[in-house]
Amino acid sequence: MYPTSLTQLARANPFSAPLFSLQKVEEPQQSLNGQRPRRLAAAATADEGDSCEFGSQKYFILCGFGGILSCGTTHTAVVPLDLVKCRMQVNPDKYKGIGNGFAVTIREDGVRGLAKGWAPTFIGYSMQGLCKFGFYEVFKIFYSDTLGEENAYLWRTSLYLAASASAEFFADIALAPMEAVKVRIQTQPGYANTLRQGVPKMFAEEGLWAFYKGVVPLWMRQIPYTMMKFACFERTVELLYKYVVPKPRSECSKPEQLVVTFVAGYIAGVFCAIVSHPADSVVSVLNKEKGSTAVQVLKRLGPKGVWKGLVARIIMIGTLTALQWFIYDSVKVYFRLPRPPPPEMPESLKKKLGLTE
Repeated sequence: MYPTSLTQLARANPFSAPLFSLQKVEEPQQSLNGQRPRRLAAAATADEGDSCEFGSQKYFILCGFGGILSCGTTHTAVVPLDLVKCRMQVNPDKYKGIGNGFAVTIREDGVRGLAKGWAPTFIGYSMQGLCKFGFYEVFKIFYSDTLGEENAYLWRTSLYLAASASAEFFADIALAPMEAVKVRIQTQPGYANTLRQGVPKMFAEEGLWAFYKGVVPLWMRQIPYTMMKFACFERTVELLYKYVVPKPRSECSKPEQLVVTFVAGYIAGVFCAIVSHPADSVVSVLNKEKGSTAVQVLKRLGPKGVWKGLVARIIMIGTLTALQWFIYDSVKVYFRLPRPPPPEMPESLKKKLGLTE
């Protein structure tokens, strides 16, 4: 019989692995040179010839650089769609849909008008990506070590949620100033056309508060988004390798592993867009208006108003999230960073559960 307490813990865990069952599995290979067991990590198989140690300072720095590339470039690439989405949220009577929004914008501002806000978008989301991905790796290792190997495996989804929420808290502080400028440029025609015009004008009118008044609704939008982005991605990768990919993970080539990364990223992105959209609508209106609070904006928008622009955001965020994970994982491949496989049940836990002979 299996030990009662551990069995109940595994089954009662509300964030436990889907289809988790106590069954016999193959023994994992022993680590080389008596090294510590692998910590939790996602995406693909670890290869020999890594350029640095997993969890080292160089590893975190390069992960942060990967975050800069993945977030900064992708968010800048979809600025036209983001601009139309923001305008639909703050002025739904004028911008009635995606197609109509593009048509009205081009008619009034020309094709160049679709690029409004690209500079604060690139700077802001590059800083956010640095903190989001870099700190996620830091917090994931920290929480994993704090919980211990067995609990980190049993509660790994909870660990992903906690690590991503912690990272996003700091990432949004870095993003908030540029996000405020971006929304003001995109949603108030004639207010400012460039970052250099927008920043001093906002500071002169409202002081430093102009750049951080949206940080709380930004947390409301981005923290649930990022928790879904990372936890859903990590677990989807596990499920794809287990049930969809027709051969063992260790036999997949790098391009094949990156395809799995892209697919898992897109699936995660769809859920991200849905859970974070109401707060995104509040942020867009709040950064446009002076003197309003998040509660006032939420009451004025109502239950239907907060979902305006959802289709545009699903398209944008789904594609964005998939590309971000693809770029981030590609950076790890290029710099030969350690990329351990999805976690396996620790040997010690197998013995406690009676899964080894």
